[in-house]
Amino acid sequence: MIVGTLTVAATAAYASQVSRETDVVNLRLGERILVDDGSCPAGHIKEVSGTKLTPAGVVRARKCIPRIRLKR
Repeated sequence: MIVGTLTVAATAAYASQVSRETDVVNLRLGERILVDDGSCPAGHIKEVSGTKLTPAGVVRARKCIPRIRLKR
């Protein structure tokens, strides 16, 4: 049961995907959003995440990660 719950939670973390980074308005601490804007190499997608809380707001971190595809 615990493994199934963790799998669902991990899948939900990557459920948000947008086509432009400007569409990410209120990023929360620890939240991860996938941005498909073509700025990463083929087979990768940009991940924007809230990393630190500062007086000015949440600091964003950007990195390219491999796209996850389901095997058929």
